[in-house]
Amino acid sequence: MDRNTILFNSQEKATQATTDEILKTVYNALEEKGYNSIDQMVGYILSGDPSYITGHNNARNLIRHIERDDLVEELLKSFLNK
Repeated sequence: MDRNTILFNSQEKATQATTDEILKTVYNALEEKGYNSIDQMVGYILSGDPSYITGHNNARNLIRHIERDDLVEELLKSFLNK
């Protein structure tokens, strides 16, 4: 009988889906308000200043649920298809 422990990490997949959803929600909220979404999101990621993100559709509160270094990590993974 095999007694090795198998590590199942459902948290990572749930976090990634949540990150994707949050980024899309924030992007859409910025677009709806007429902002350049990419510039505003880059400003937030580089500075950490939440005033770059609109409060529309709770976007500012949502994006603050994700650590900025985690955002950069997810963006790099997506860009590099990893």
